Amino acid sequence: MTQQNNYCIIMAGGIGSRFWPVSRREKPKQFLDILQTGRTLLQQTYDRFIQICPAENIFVVTNQIYEGLVAEQLPELSDTQILGEPMRRNTAPCVAYANMKIRRRNPEARIVVAPSDHLILQEEKFIKTISEGLAFVSKSKNLMTLGITPSRPETGYGYIQLSEHANLNRTIIPVKSFTEKPDRKTAEMFIETGEFLWNSGIFIWTLESIDKAFQRFLPDIAGLFADEEAEIFKNPNQEKSIIQKIYSECRNISIDKGIMEYADCVSVLRADFGWSDLGTWDSLHTNLPHNEDGNALNSQQIICSNVKNSIIHISKDTLLVAEDLDGYIIAESNKVILICKKENESKIRTFVNEAEMKGGEKYL
Repeated sequence: MTQQNNYCIIMAGGIGSRFWPVSRREKPKQFLDILQTGRTLLQQTYDRFIQICPAENIFVVTNQIYEGLVAEQLPELSDTQILGEPMRRNTAPCVAYANMKIRRRNPEARIVVAPSDHLILQEEKFIKTISEGLAFVSKSKNLMTLGITPSRPETGYGYIQLSEHANLNRTIIPVKSFTEKPDRKTAEMFIETGEFLWNSGIFIWTLESIDKAFQRFLPDIAGLFADEEAEIFKNPNQEKSIIQKIYSECRNISIDKGIMEYADCVSVLRADFGWSDLGTWDSLHTNLPHNEDGNALNSQQIICSNVKNSIIHISKDTLLVAEDLDGYIIAESNKVILICKKENESKIRTFVNEAEMKGGEKYL
């Protein structure tokens, strides 16, 4: 299978509010080296996909205010590969925008859609899995999502229910249903049945298949882009104003809600390549190296006395001393300090709202 028809859409428009105060509106977590590897999450995502498709076939969709950050961190991309969204409208308009660009280049395209901020521990297995998925959708024309075998009743992930008629020993399985983030009791029930996988948020399909799905299930969004497509390519200097108009009329809806939950031919590729969506401080703590007390520390300038099972993240010019803590998040960045029990990190969004009320956007 030639790589020339392989394309990737990297979604990099989120603000990462659950990683506040390190992830801020001016520089969200996808633009940070939060794993301390020397590469940001966005750069690591690009590094993976450059092994699957040519550099010129990679598109990054982000908020317009982050276009400069994308260009700075991925100088390999041309301006035409960085697609700036004027406002947040969830993943369906994001995919439709990138599809429009890809369609002009290659109507035979096979596409992978992926978030920019995931952790993949086993990259060789990831590349093999993606290649398997691309080969499958080329022949079947199905829409595909990658599913992860759950290891715990996680309430922060969506779930994919496998078809009751499927051979559960197979790698590629028909999908019965999708469920958004469940409560704890429901998640526990999902795990017990053995019929559910975590929804990784990574999708694979052909351009032809996803175009047909948009026309059938999201004809309003498909129509908005189709009506303006010729004008955008005829007058590229007018693209931003045209996209502004399109997005102002687009519904705020995800690919999952708009298409995947309704489409007939949806398959899940069961995957195992050391995946985490790094959605919370706790998930980051799980995936970072720990010292003998179970602490994940990002700096040598941290002094701990009887501190256990905690994650501490400070800026490079800061010295932090902590004593008698167990299971805490301590995060410091740009004049903001967060001290919070890991078990209470769901309150961080409330803290962000309160910080905005006290100090305005300077703390966001």
